Amino acid sequence: MAVLDFDYMLGLIPILLGYLPLTLELAGIGMVLALILACLLAVVRVLAIPVINHFAIVFISFFRGTPLLVQLFLFYYGLPQLFSSLTVIGGVTATILGLTLHFSSYMAESIRAAIIGVDRSQTEAALSIGMTNGQLMRRIVLPQATRVALPTLMNYFIDIIKATSLAFTLGVTELMGATQKEAAGSFLYFEAFIVAAVIYWIVVELLSKLQHYLEARLNKAYSR
Repeated sequence: MAVLDFDYMLGLIPILLGYLPLTLELAGIGMVLALILACLLAVVRVLAIPVINHFAIVFISFFRGTPLLVQLFLFYYGLPQLFSSLTVIGGVTATILGLTLHFSSYMAESIRAAIIGVDRSQTEAALSIGMTNGQLMRRIVLPQATRVALPTLMNYFIDIIKATSLAFTLGVTELMGATQKEAAGSFLYFEAFIVAAVIYWIVVELLSKLQHYLEARLNKAYSR
């Protein structure tokens, strides 16, 4: 039975950590854009805006019903084939686009459920004093829905971070891409992927701690 090369693993840690910022950047940008798009989709679904609502339903159905990897390939390889002007799309851009559209479809349904869960009496009271639907959403519904949806949204952010590992299939050298290259050069695949797994694990655990902290802060006013 082969013995693990711990010296190689220790030496690999700082190398892979050098690519962690790109992984977090991809996930962070993807999360922000996905959250913005998800809020818009959720509001459209709740208000049942004509025409746009049907588009939102099809959008959510498509991106929830197809694998992320297929979507990444469509954006990176497929779109430039249809539109020559899109050949400038790089692996990073295609990854962010894929993460944004894919996870916004899931987050939209979570946000929609949180919005629907807000007490109807508050909505009726706001409308009775002359608030528009936009003011109602911005001032009454979304702040309360945020507290309800936060745990699910944080879990999606964790999923986005792990999903960035697919970026290496588009030639992006993030954490997973760097691990693949280092492993291919040393043939110590098990050691390399163990180090990568531990780094992902630590990042996820830190985010989980942050999630618990934010939940406690948001729920503090409701625990009295």
